[in-house]
Amino acid sequence: MEFPAVNHSYTHPPPQPWAGQSPRTQTMPPPSCPFPSHHYPNLNPDQQSVTPMTHTTETTAGHRPQSLSWDPSQQSYQGVLKPVPEMTNMTNQGMPQRSLSLPTSPVSNSKTESRYGLDPQILPSVVQVIKEDRIQWEGKVFVSECRSSVPPLSSTQCTLEDRGNATPRFIRCTSYSFPVEAQSAQKSHLPLGAIVCPLARPEKGECDVPVCEAGDCVKGCAHCGAFMSPAMSWQDCGQRFYCPFCHKLNEVPWQSYQPTNQGRRVDCEKKPELSLGSYEILEKQTGKAAVLLLAIDVSASAMRAGQLDHICKQISSQLQALNGPGETDRSDLRVGLMTYDSRIHLYNLSPALSRPHMMVITDCEELELPVVEGLLVPLKDCRHILERVLQEISLFNPEPDRSGSQELSVSAGLKILQDAASPGKLLIFHSSPVSEGSNQKSASGFFGSSKVKSIFQGPDSSISLAKECVSQGCSVHIFVFCHQEVGGAWPGHIPFLTGGGVICYNSLQSEMEQERFRADLSRCVNMQMAFKVQLRVFVSKEMHISGCYGSFIAGPDSCCVAMAALDWRTALAFEFTHNKSLDETRGVAIQFVLSYSSSSGENRTRIHTVILSASRHPLDTFRSSQAETLLTFYCKKSLESPLQSLREDLQTEVTEMLACFRKQSCTTSVSPGQLVLPQFLKAVPVYINSLRKSEVLLPGLRSSVHQRLQLRSLIVSMDTLSTASQFYPLILPLSVSADNANMPSLGEAVRCTVSSLDPGGLYLIYCPLALLLWVGSCVPPHTLLQLFNTNSFSYLTSGEIKLPVLENSLSIGTRALICSLQSSAAVTLQLKLVREGDSCEESLQRLLVEDKSPNGGASYADFLFHLHVNALRLVV
Repeated sequence: MEFPAVNHSYTHPPPQPWAGQSPRTQTMPPPSCPFPSHHYPNLNPDQQSVTPMTHTTETTAGHRPQSLSWDPSQQSYQGVLKPVPEMTNMTNQGMPQRSLSLPTSPVSNSKTESRYGLDPQILPSVVQVIKEDRIQWEGKVFVSECRSSVPPLSSTQCTLEDRGNATPRFIRCTSYSFPVEAQSAQKSHLPLGAIVCPLARPEKGECDVPVCEAGDCVKGCAHCGAFMSPAMSWQDCGQRFYCPFCHKLNEVPWQSYQPTNQGRRVDCEKKPELSLGSYEILEKQTGKAAVLLLAIDVSASAMRAGQLDHICKQISSQLQALNGPGETDRSDLRVGLMTYDSRIHLYNLSPALSRPHMMVITDCEELELPVVEGLLVPLKDCRHILERVLQEISLFNPEPDRSGSQELSVSAGLKILQDAASPGKLLIFHSSPVSEGSNQKSASGFFGSSKVKSIFQGPDSSISLAKECVSQGCSVHIFVFCHQEVGGAWPGHIPFLTGGGVICYNSLQSEMEQERFRADLSRCVNMQMAFKVQLRVFVSKEMHISGCYGSFIAGPDSCCVAMAALDWRTALAFEFTHNKSLDETRGVAIQFVLSYSSSSGENRTRIHTVILSASRHPLDTFRSSQAETLLTFYCKKSLESPLQSLREDLQTEVTEMLACFRKQSCTTSVSPGQLVLPQFLKAVPVYINSLRKSEVLLPGLRSSVHQRLQLRSLIVSMDTLSTASQFYPLILPLSVSADNANMPSLGEAVRCTVSSLDPGGLYLIYCPLALLLWVGSCVPPHTLLQLFNTNSFSYLTSGEIKLPVLENSLSIGTRALICSLQSSAAVTLQLKLVREGDSCEESLQRLLVEDKSPNGGASYADFLFHLHVNALRLVV
C-alpha cells in the first residue's frame, strides 16, 4: 500500500469571513482549520500533516467504548467498522504536531477524494449499517413492549408485534430513553421527539389495528382527556387508575369495573385498549361520505395546448373503473364536475334531467352558487351523463386569452363542498400558464430578499384559502400540464397544506408521459384518505410539546394539529421538552389521538401510545437513538427554519452532540485521533451532510425555485423509510455475467459514491423521487443485448425509457425489481437511462451523496473531518 508524502511546512490559511461563527469560547485554543462550510479553503494536498484516526464503536455492554487500533497490514477487523484516518493538525496554531502516514483512496476521482487525504471507503457506511440490521432482524419478530429496546431499521423486513407499545410502523422516537434531568437533555443536544405516521399500513403477517365500538371501551382519563392505554396503572383492585399524563386518579364506573390480578385487569386480553399500544374506536355518530370533485381548465390557452381531449378521456376511464364490479365498485361515490377559465361553469348532473344543464358564474369576487342540488350525484346515477359532458368539453368556445387562476377553481370547489356539508377530494386539471396573483412574490426576489423564509412561505391569500379547506376537509390535488420552471406562481402551497399534492407534466405528447398521467390519476382517485383530521398529543406531565412539524398549517396549540386530509404515507414530527425532572421508575408516556372521518363517512378515533424509559445516564439516551429517525426529525424541523442559518445550525447541532458523547463515553485511553460515534448513530454524519447539500438548502446552477419548493413539500411529509432513502439512495448492481445467475436484491446495495460504479457494470439507482439505470461504457455486448435488445453502447440514448420485454433472466429480473421499486414510491417514477459520460450524468451525481455534489456541497469525508475537528475543540 502506498502512502502520501508528509509535508510539515503547512501554514494556516488566511482568516475566512465565516470563521467568526465558531461556537467556541475564548478559553479554547484557536481552530486548526475553518469551521465546516460548503466553501472550503484551497488547500494543497501536499501541505498537510496527518495522523491515523481510529474509529471507535460504542457498545451497550458497558460505559467504556471499545476502540480498535489500525494497522495497514491488518486484513480482518473482526466485525468492527474500519477506522477513520485522523484529522490534520496545524502546528503553527499551537496544537501538538503529530504526523504519520495515511492510506490513500484506491480510486482517483476529484469528486471522491477527500481534501484532507481521508480514504472514503473506510468511513462509517450506511450500507453496512443496513446490512448488519438485516442480518440481526430480517425474518424475525420484534416485540414492541413498554420500555422496549431500539427497534429494527425501517428498511428491514421483519414482523412487528404490538404488546403494549405502538409498533415502529406508527411511532419512531429519536431516543427510547429520555434523560431524567432537563440539563442532561440540553447538554446532549440530542432532540427528544417522535415521528408519527398515524395511518401506516401493516406489512404482510402483521395484525391490523383492532376496531372496537365506542360503548364497549373502557373510558380514559376524565381530567386531561387521554384515552385508555396500557400506560394507565390500576389501583385499589381495579376501582381506580392512575393517569401518567396528568398524574391524577380516576374512579372506574361500576358498569365497566373488573378486578385486577398483579396490577392488570382480568379482562385485559379481551380489550385492545388495555393490552395494545394501538387501537381504533368506531364512534356512534356518522357524517357525510367524502365526494370527488373534478375541475378542468377550458381556457383558450388550454384549448391550444391540445391536451384537453386526452385529459377528458383519462378521467372518463377512471370513472368507469370506479363503477366496476367486485371490490373495486365505488358506484355510490358522489361525483361533481366543473370547468373554468375566467368564469366558473357548473353542471347539474341530476338523472331526472333529459340532458345536463350548465350554469355560468361570471362574478367570481363574491362567489355564490345558483343551485346545490345536482352538483354532486352518485356515480352510478350520472356516469353516462358525465361521459357525455367530458366528450363535449373539447368543443367549447372559450373566452379569448382569459385564463383563470388555480385559486379560483379551489374557491369554487370549496364552496360546493361547503354547501353540500361534505369533505372530499378536489382534483384540478390546469393546462394554462400558472398565473401569479397580486400577493404572490416573484421568483427573482427570493434570493435577494432580506426575508429569508419567503421562499417556503405561501402568499397570504393561499394560506387563508388553505385554512378554509382544512376546516371543510377539502383535499386539493393539482395536475399541471403547462409547467413553468422560471417565473409565474407555484401552485403547490394550497395542495400540500391540505393533504394533497402537485404533479407537473411537460406535455402529454409522449407515450411515457401519458402513461405517467394515467398512473398518477389512478393513484390519486383510488387512494384511501382520512378527512377532517385532528391529531391530539398527550405526554407525561413532566414534559410538554415544544414543537410540531410537517405538512400542515400550525395552529396556536402545538398539542393539537388540524388537517384537511391524511393518507397512510404522511408522517409528522413532535418535539418534547422537560418541565421538571422525570420519574425514572415511571418513564415517559406519549399518546397520539387521531380523530377523523373515513371516506364512507364513519367517524373514527385511532389511538397510539408508547411508553419509554427514563435514565439518569446520558449515554443511555445515545445508545437508544437511531440515525434515520434523527434525520427524519431534522428534515421536518429544519425546513421550517430560516434558510440562511439552517445549514450551519444543522452542523453545529451534530458537532455538539458528538462532542457531548465523546465527553461522556471516552476515557484517557482514547486518543484525540479516534473518531467516537454511538453504535446506532454511525450514519448521522453522512445523513446530515446529505441534507445540508440537498437542492432544497443548497441550490445548484440549474435548480429553480419551483423545483426546490416541490422537493421541500414532498420531503416534510415523508415517513422515516422514505426520508432515509431520499438522502441516501439505493444503488443496486445488476449482474453482467453470461449466465446472470445472481440477480440483484434489495440487500445487495453499494455505497453512494462514484468509486462504487464500475464502467463494466449496470446499476439501478433508486430514491423515492428518482429511478435511474446507469450503464457503464464497458458493459459486455451480450449484457446489452439481453437487457436493451442492442449490443452496442453507442445505440443507447440517455433519457426516460421503457425496457423491452425480453425472455431472459436478466431482463425478467430487472423489470421485476424496477416494478417493485416503482410500487413502493409515493409518486409514479419513470425509469431514466444514464449513459456513462453523457451530460445528463449530473442527475446521477446529485444522488451520489458521499461525493462532492455539483452544487458545491462537501464530500462525506471532508464533512466528517470537520465534525471531528470541531467536536475535539469543544471537548478541550
